[in-house]
Amino acid sequence: MAAHPAALRFAPELLLRAQGRGGGMKAAIFDVDGVLTDGRLYIGEHGESFKAFHVLDGHGLKLLAQAGIQPLVITGRDSPAVRRRMADLGVQRALYGVGDKLAAATPLLAELGIEWDEIAVIGDDWPDLPLLARAGLACVPPGGHVEARALAHHITTAGGGEGAAREFCDLLLMAAGRYAALLQAHQGTLDGR
Repeated sequence: MAAHPAALRFAPELLLRAQGRGGGMKAAIFDVDGVLTDGRLYIGEHGESFKAFHVLDGHGLKLLAQAGIQPLVITGRDSPAVRRRMADLGVQRALYGVGDKLAAATPLLAELGIEWDEIAVIGDDWPDLPLLARAGLACVPPGGHVEARALAHHITTAGGGEGAAREFCDLLLMAAGRYAALLQAHQGTLDGR
């Protein structure tokens, strides 16, 4: 059985932007609420919070890590649900309950030896603005705040919690030249054909 060619396409100028310097971004920063979720907060009668995550987004984060692009999570809220999801996905660097995302990201990037032009960011609201403004690639879901969308190099087609993060991951993988090989690796069958 012949491998299926990639159906996904991005504009050439967007792919060039997503390449950063040296052939691809080294890391990607993800917000949670409004990006990895649809932004709605479900709170139970005892104060417990519930969040819905999309499996496409989760697989995208795993693919990034496989491709050597480190997924980083910086979120303003902290909840057991988010911590559990990040653990399930193997995200090793996540910062929770962050009030000032720039103040949190700066030492993290220094520790990793990564410059701002080697970082891609996906966020949706004012707390994400300093990161979006500095990133080599800034992405925002279509439901993001107008000020965030104004800073975006790319507004995803999919909404937050509905595949926006996966689209962001796919863009980074394609720009790094890793998308086709990962796709082909997933097209094998159990009987080897």
